Amino acid sequence: MRKIVVLDAKTLGDVPNLNRLSDFGDLVVFQTTTPDKTIANIGDAEIVVTNKVVVDEHIMKNCPKLMLICIAATGMNNVDLKAARAYDIKVKNAVGYSSHSVAQHTFAALFMLYNQIKYYDEYVKSGQYVSSGIFTHYGPVIYELKGKTFGIIGLGNIGKTVARIATAFGATVQYYSTSGKNNNSIFNRTNLNELMRTSDIISIHAPLNENTLNLITSKELALVKQGAILINVGRGGIVNEQDLAVAVDHGKLGGACIDVYEKEPITEDNPLLQVKHPERLVLTPHNAWASLEARIRLLDIVYENIAEFVNSKTQ
Repeated sequence: MRKIVVLDAKTLGDVPNLNRLSDFGDLVVFQTTTPDKTIANIGDAEIVVTNKVVVDEHIMKNCPKLMLICIAATGMNNVDLKAARAYDIKVKNAVGYSSHSVAQHTFAALFMLYNQIKYYDEYVKSGQYVSSGIFTHYGPVIYELKGKTFGIIGLGNIGKTVARIATAFGATVQYYSTSGKNNNSIFNRTNLNELMRTSDIISIHAPLNENTLNLITSKELALVKQGAILINVGRGGIVNEQDLAVAVDHGKLGGACIDVYEKEPITEDNPLLQVKHPERLVLTPHNAWASLEARIRLLDIVYENIAEFVNSKTQ
């Protein structure tokens, strides 16, 4: 019987359709796999599902029955694609499963700052509203998205979804193409410096590659409008975290919403955990993508990728 191994199911959470993969054979699920256990955990499997576990040439060489690697993610940097071609191992990733989830998270995080939800929630629950004397309360200023300029770095599937939502709120959208190849007739394309200078909200939806590594540093952050908000739900490493921490405390940057980090999980000494004004930050643990619906869609795509491979072998 064909053997299918899931190497890091814990990164997918509790999804109801994971066990469907047993339709294709004997399913073995590992919650986590450390580098020293990867070869042993794959063993004689023909099909492997990995989210973040690295599968390199050494592993492929020592797992001779391996025929298909399904990456339960869009990024493919954890698999040696050149080695896979050399060993005639097919590699399939998943695309488009999290666009709505990430877009929703983008605005949820933004409105935490724009509407100061945490502050006003705590104000009411603390009992201060009870004795306020008037029907409302003016603490930190809240803002409307209508009329603001919304700058998007990376106008792929997620970026376009965010752009449409921002437009629905009455914002004007502009974008910067990190590859230089994206031309969209609906939204205004601009260069990075102009986007940083003129945007009220700067939202990053780009992959981490040679074009985006350390894309946003103190130089770019110095250009922003007073009170601008920076959102990174793309990849850690795009924004220099030390420079961002300084910009947040300096006060010109109105705040930041960060879901991705240079090292994950975040390290204890990360400068974003040391800022003097944590109220200007919304930090989440790389879970913008991870709505239940998105994770179900992801496993459905993995299922279809395996089905396509199995069918090609039986024809």
